[in-house]
Amino acid sequence: MFERTDDQQLFEETTRRFLEAELPLTAVRDLARTGPGFDRGLWAKGAELGWTSLLVPEEAGGASVSGNGVVDLALVAYQFGRHAAPGPLLATNLVAAALGRFGTPDQQAGPLAQLMAGEAIATWAFAEPPPHDELGEVHLAATPDGDGFVLEGTKSPVEAGADADHVLVAASHDGGVSQFLVPRAAAGLTATPLRGIDLTRRFARLDFRGVRVPATSMVGEPKQAAGGVAWLADLAVAVQLAEMAGAMRWAFDTTVEWAFNRYSFGRPLASYQEIKHRFADMAMWLEATDAIAGEAARAVGDDAPNRAEVVSAAKCYAGRYGPELVQDCVQLHGGIGITFDHDLHLFLRRVATDVPLFGTPGQHAARLTAILEAREASE
Repeated sequence: MFERTDDQQLFEETTRRFLEAELPLTAVRDLARTGPGFDRGLWAKGAELGWTSLLVPEEAGGASVSGNGVVDLALVAYQFGRHAAPGPLLATNLVAAALGRFGTPDQQAGPLAQLMAGEAIATWAFAEPPPHDELGEVHLAATPDGDGFVLEGTKSPVEAGADADHVLVAASHDGGVSQFLVPRAAAGLTATPLRGIDLTRRFARLDFRGVRVPATSMVGEPKQAAGGVAWLADLAVAVQLAEMAGAMRWAFDTTVEWAFNRYSFGRPLASYQEIKHRFADMAMWLEATDAIAGEAARAVGDDAPNRAEVVSAAKCYAGRYGPELVQDCVQLHGGIGITFDHDLHLFLRRVATDVPLFGTPGQHAARLTAILEAREASE
């Protein structure tokens, strides 16, 4: 995906070995039958490896491997994709990043410390259902009430929404945007599980009906969170792209191996010209996705001026070719590729689920167009 330093190489290798030892695909299938879809004990072990502290500044108790925590987390996400691994990697890290960057000392000493230790999980409630599902739209309302606020509205889909201990919610507040850290058990907050195609990730609809929160639950400055929300959304896409690239890599490598071992009319399937052409196209899509996912991670990690442009371009590309690559892998496997017993569908489900989250390719294409048009108009 990009050049690794020696420290990053060791960190990624440690993550790979852990996932292979603790979460082989047989274990992933077993966890898919459980309520949350992941094991909290294993998640806590992952936290010990540093999975939950990469986006948190050192002064708040975090630590990165290379100095760019987003790139480091992308390496973990890449391995999650290659192993179809379960666990709230993205959901928890988004909240940890927000608390590390915008949280109060009390929020960092309490909920953030719990997240980094693997003692609790969290999720970011950002997306809203139609008709308020445009990229970046925030409709859920926060209304001042005495020394606190009342939250009213709906967020959906929310990863780990029914299982999280803490929910970071973006809300419309008096003409601006504010964010609040809400206990999942807060009165008036209900979670309705949603059906999804990813076997190990759970999503829910969160309804906020008169949820009262104190002013101390606000994360960041009042009505000034729009920039932070945009940064978190781009961060989410960057990590998501790395996961998609990892899943695409597993599907491609597995299919190439299959095609060389599968004989048809006395010769390997991979020796046929049409198959070679398909593999060439898929290899191009894969390498391009690796490259643009790495560039997106760097842009977000460095908070580059062209961050939004790079992230949207990357989502457009991976969202278009990721599902096509894995679908081709399924087809090249023939009949066995569409069976539940073959593991390919685990990776197809992961990629297909990531495509519409945090903005569809079409929505990101529209954002990219708006950015380029605005730039042209200003020149």
